Amino acid sequence: MIDVIWDMETGDPDDFLTLLLLIGHPEVNLKAVTITPGSPQQIGLVRKALALFNRDIPVGAHHKEHPKPCVSKWHTDVYGDIPTSQDAENGGEVLRRYCDSNTTLITGGPLKNLGAAIKLNFQVDRWIAQGGFAGEGVVPSALQLDKFKGMTTCPTYNLNGDSKSALAALSYDGIRVKKFVSKNVCHRVYYDRKMHDIFQSVKHKSLSLALIWKGMDAYLRHHPDGKKLHDPLAACCAIDESIATWAEVEIYREKGQWGARLSPGSGTWIIIDYNPEKFISTLTAY
Repeated sequence: MIDVIWDMETGDPDDFLTLLLLIGHPEVNLKAVTITPGSPQQIGLVRKALALFNRDIPVGAHHKEHPKPCVSKWHTDVYGDIPTSQDAENGGEVLRRYCDSNTTLITGGPLKNLGAAIKLNFQVDRWIAQGGFAGEGVVPSALQLDKFKGMTTCPTYNLNGDSKSALAALSYDGIRVKKFVSKNVCHRVYYDRKMHDIFQSVKHKSLSLALIWKGMDAYLRHHPDGKKLHDPLAACCAIDESIATWAEVEIYREKGQWGARLSPGSGTWIIIDYNPEKFISTLTAY
């Protein structure tokens, strides 16, 4: 098993699906969860998910007094009422205390909590970030999606959500390995009807699989084309790095967009391809 801390937001359903995946995955010991921004509704949502698995682990928040709920109607429609909660510590302090040389930090949102942890001189073994972009010069032409053909930079939400913290993390020595699961591959990975049929066949095997199936069953009724699985792909690549093909790079920001250039020895890696069969096998493990 790997020790994991999951840093999430709740604007997109796939962050919550990833939480469900990590809580119950047989190869993961989920040590803590941190949330951005960290409203009482978000804290309540995370606490409700943990309670479904009879888990009580540290929860951190960037901004517990955030005025907006930041929890979508999908969450309540599928999983019921969500009591608000203030049961969370400072997110940066949670990362400082629970990250160590045996822990993987997976981030799926703006890097507010990571930025706060850096100011506290935290240390962590691996950082697997959902975000970034690799394009021309890094990704072979045959692997470039049509909408990204020839591009070297692209806006990316999670890194632009707190670009100062992202740049600080890229240059921070307290993170041994930095790996980015970026949109050049994420945009190829869908939970569609075919994936739903796979989950239908295994959902009785674990609570995680059943709850993910339930959420996506409701989602597909309104969005039949499916859902991109950005954060679940990042989580699965943390569990099994061999799912991905990685390039060692320097990641940079230019005019509000992000790119990557090959840089052997940098200690920073970005995804350029993935193995669908290995991904599904890891995603549906029980």
